[in-house]
Amino acid sequence: MDRRRFLELTGLGAVAATSGGLLAACGDAKSGGGPGTTGQSQLQKVLPAYVPSAAVRPDIPSVQGANGFFSEPAFLAYPSSPVTTVTATPGKGGTYTAKTPLWGAIPSSTGNSYYDAVNGALGATVKMQPADGVNYDKVLPTLFAGDKLPDWLMIPSWNMTNLGFSGAVTKFADLGPYLSGDAVKAYPNLAAIPSSAWQCCIWNGKLYGLPSYYSGANPGGAFYYRKDVFDRLGVSADSIRTPADLEAVAKQITDPKAGRWAFGDLFDYLGQIFKFPGEPNKWALDAAGKLIHRYEMPQYLDALSWFQKQAKAGYVHPDALAGKSDQGKQRFWSGKELITADGTGAWKGDDAQSGKAANPSYDRQALKPMSVDGKPQIDMTPSANMYSFLNGKLSADQIKECLAIANYLAAPFGSTEYLTVNFGKQGVDYTIKDGNPQLTERGSKEAATTYQFLVTPLTPTTVIGGQTQVAKDYAAWEGEMVKYAVKPVFYGMNITEPAQFAKLNQPMVDVSKDVRYGRKPISAFQDALKTWKAQGGDQLRAFYEDIRNKYGTGQ
Repeated sequence: MDRRRFLELTGLGAVAATSGGLLAACGDAKSGGGPGTTGQSQLQKVLPAYVPSAAVRPDIPSVQGANGFFSEPAFLAYPSSPVTTVTATPGKGGTYTAKTPLWGAIPSSTGNSYYDAVNGALGATVKMQPADGVNYDKVLPTLFAGDKLPDWLMIPSWNMTNLGFSGAVTKFADLGPYLSGDAVKAYPNLAAIPSSAWQCCIWNGKLYGLPSYYSGANPGGAFYYRKDVFDRLGVSADSIRTPADLEAVAKQITDPKAGRWAFGDLFDYLGQIFKFPGEPNKWALDAAGKLIHRYEMPQYLDALSWFQKQAKAGYVHPDALAGKSDQGKQRFWSGKELITADGTGAWKGDDAQSGKAANPSYDRQALKPMSVDGKPQIDMTPSANMYSFLNGKLSADQIKECLAIANYLAAPFGSTEYLTVNFGKQGVDYTIKDGNPQLTERGSKEAATTYQFLVTPLTPTTVIGGQTQVAKDYAAWEGEMVKYAVKPVFYGMNITEPAQFAKLNQPMVDVSKDVRYGRKPISAFQDALKTWKAQGGDQLRAFYEDIRNKYGTGQ
């Protein structure tokens, strides 16, 4: 999971993608320890007990899928009588510094009503120090090198590679003595966090992290289409099940004279259709049970060939082929691209508002799962990719106070605590409109996403911007999607690749783009693959074979 994909999934925005070598997720191995991994027997000792919350009943319940994956519950309005899940003031008057990334304008902490409201409810002072999320990777190494870690620090998985994190994590407090097993029941809202999310917070056999923005099933995104335009053109998306079906529809809907093309750059998501692994892990097992990298898979080459064919046929928007990916959302909203692939965060009420600004009839819908063989499957990415940590220099009493604060921050949607943490003070920072909380002008400037990066409850599907039908559509799609959810190879294992492989991937990314855009022939990719194998690809395979032999594949 890279930062671009995370932000797409959560709808927090979009920034340039960078892919590191850390598989963000966690120990699910047979025995022993390793480069971040945790043995299965040790894992069971470290994991907190799971006690689901029954405090609030959703309007649309979650759907249980295969391998324990489940869709998020959905709420069509905030409960009119919010429940209280934390009866006593959690804090004891302590003061703590907390640093998190922030993708957006950083608010002033002086006279900030939102910060005052949250800290007042916490009974402690958590001094939020948000930093520019785009450049967060430059902020973190300085903190570690100068031993200037704050009391509470949030680190995204994609920023861990250059920290040597399997070693750096020892600077943080081991939370196992406070949360492992039944101990977590002292913090009911933390106990309601699924085991799959806690698993992503374990390094080297110890529980170090608190998860934020995790999910019950993380598909990495979906394929979307403009249903309103399809309906106007008399084209149905219901029959699209294979790449050939997708190509046939592309031919129908592409009309350059009308300023309309079928596709943007879908390639990063084609693994769902052609069945090769996506981010963050790139390995699979071949028919003989041997480890194979996605670059070596015939399916990857098939996907390159398919997309190149679409590009040469004129079905891909010229700006997409020119690398203007940052304008992709706008092209979809304006109807210049009718089929796109994006994270699930793109399918929100804010998206509907932006789309309707260009066309009042705007209707984004997701295509049904597709595959080359008529047997769809969707590889899940790790449940959690962002974590916060408590400084190892804190005393036991301070750690307990911070965990009590975290228990408040993790209160579920539908609670009074959730309103405070996410919206601040009613009448000042937010009001209730059409059954849902809505930030005031002041709140929109001051209530930045900060405390939520320290720990969050399971994020449900909710109505955004009054778009009730969007919430219903998304909940129905996710409930269907989990039926196809599977665990890829090395799912749930925390593996840090050796530093010598850090630059191995980028040349393959570049040549893949040149090939699929039609700038180079397929043979250029095959030649680059030979170089990739010779310059470290085969060594990387041996590294993962060793992990597999010692700890299994996490499936």
